[in-house]
Amino acid sequence: MIHDLMVVLFATTAGFTASGILANLYRLVAGKPESAAGKGTYYAIMVVAGPNVLLENAATSLKKKSCSRFAFWLAASISAYWSFAIGLFVLNLYLAL
Repeated sequence: MIHDLMVVLFATTAGFTASGILANLYRLVAGKPESAAGKGTYYAIMVVAGPNVLLENAATSLKKKSCSRFAFWLAASISAYWSFAIGLFVLNLYLAL
């Protein structure tokens, strides 16, 4: 049971780390998407970078008091589950290579 919990925690942190790296790289390289190709690239990047962006936006909204604590924790749990799914994919790629 402890082993399974450690795998879940490791996959979640690996997914959130990959999400953060990709989100910050995108912010450094690209500006605001204006063309159709730019918007398509933005949406493709946000599939992986989404958990980091979602949690950052939720934390900012909570700090500004524009959302409830329940909404923040809902966003945090969605971000964690999304990170877990990305982490499983990253770990699967690692094991395949």
